[in-house]
Amino acid sequence: MPKFTRREFIATTAAGVAGSALIQTQPLAAMIDASAPMTFPKDFYWGTATAAYQVEGSWKADGKGESIWDRFAHTPGKVKDGSNGDVACDQYNRFKDDIALVKRLNNRSYRFSVAWTRIQADGTGPANQKGLDYYKRVADECLKLGIRPFPTLYHWDLPQALEDKGGWANRDTAARFTEYAEIVTKALGDRVNGWMIFNEPWVFTVLGYLWGIHAPGKKDFNTMLRATHVVNIAQGQAFRAMKAVNPKLRIGSAFSVDPADPKTDSEEDSQAAKRLDAFNNVWFIETAIRGRYPEAFIPFPAEIMGVKDGDMELVKAPLDFLGVNTYRRTIVSHDPQSPYPGFPIKGEPGRVGARTEFDWEVWPQGMYDILMRLWNDYKIPMEVTENGCSYSTGPDASGRVPDQKRIEFYHGYIQKMGEAIKAGADVRGYHAWSLLDNFEWAEGYTQRFGIVYTDYKTQKRIPKDSALWYAELARTNTLPPPRAVEKAAAKKAG
Repeated sequence: MPKFTRREFIATTAAGVAGSALIQTQPLAAMIDASAPMTFPKDFYWGTATAAYQVEGSWKADGKGESIWDRFAHTPGKVKDGSNGDVACDQYNRFKDDIALVKRLNNRSYRFSVAWTRIQADGTGPANQKGLDYYKRVADECLKLGIRPFPTLYHWDLPQALEDKGGWANRDTAARFTEYAEIVTKALGDRVNGWMIFNEPWVFTVLGYLWGIHAPGKKDFNTMLRATHVVNIAQGQAFRAMKAVNPKLRIGSAFSVDPADPKTDSEEDSQAAKRLDAFNNVWFIETAIRGRYPEAFIPFPAEIMGVKDGDMELVKAPLDFLGVNTYRRTIVSHDPQSPYPGFPIKGEPGRVGARTEFDWEVWPQGMYDILMRLWNDYKIPMEVTENGCSYSTGPDASGRVPDQKRIEFYHGYIQKMGEAIKAGADVRGYHAWSLLDNFEWAEGYTQRFGIVYTDYKTQKRIPKDSALWYAELARTNTLPPPRAVEKAAAKKAG
């Protein structure tokens, strides 16, 4: 099985785009317009994001059970550098310091996730009070510092005991997840108003059950499709259970959504791009909002997915907001030789923009395109819940981390977000991925997405230049020039 990164649905081996202007790369600086300041709406949420398995560590502490990522990362050959999340950023013991760091960066929102196995070690039964108390302390620390706690109930760490019973392809998992969602909402709902049910359901179903490069490491097309349907049922049921606890809660999910551009202007490529958009971007949104699956597969694989009478009522969830996780784009063409039944497409990474160290195309226009696509289609408030890039820049001799490429990335994407807001899109927050360099799933510690440098040996945190730049954006609510920190450093040195 070829290795793919998180947001690539490449049905066959990427063949490049010979003979097309797409083979030319454009420097990021050429995509940035810093000529005029851009101010954002009053009370806009500037924040940062993390996920439990990527930062917490303490993988067996205080009654925590084994998750699929504990099992996967402990299996030789599954993670690029042979590492795991046993310690990660040790945030379980350092959360107060990290939340204080969020405050230092002038952020008003901190997105984190709840580890299911800290609440129910095996995914069933009574709640582990120590786990609930930990997340209460996290939320309370945020509130004490004037930061909105913004948790995600599920960021990929299914209890291994449930995976042993079929995982997300087992319909009973939807019921178990709903019980878990109700437990956590009852425990924290008095102090947390904004919630995300899932993080990137497309990613954890496709990469976990089809490609096998993420936990639980399965490689079966039919299992993957069944898992997507169970997850949609779980999203609808959890939403209703949480609203029953407190109807005033603001509940959404964070979806991986990236623009899908046709490779040529042919009708076949255009239709292929629409199908990829339907599956990659709105497979879990269209179901929640409209109670139907979008037209991605020909014909619709209802029997493979295990769709039963009444299921399309179960999947409905009138989400209060859409969480938007966006990073790059896909170039799509029609491919009748696709190995996936009913899905005759081929997706390739875009190649016009500069490349991050994860080999993702930098394409700020994609932020505008995807926000407008979702707004025009659904008219639901949005928050950018993840956006960021991987560059390995470390501390220089003076201890400074001059990650100018990351600043330029953020400037370009945030500028395009601002343009979408001006064009009418109701976007109410932005969360940089990530607060910290951390365990990057199958890539281990080989990729650094943080705006804060993590020394994994000492657990020392060093705010990068991008963190200082982002702090000024959050303080002023106005987009600073991309060279603002560099100029300030030069002035100080002079």
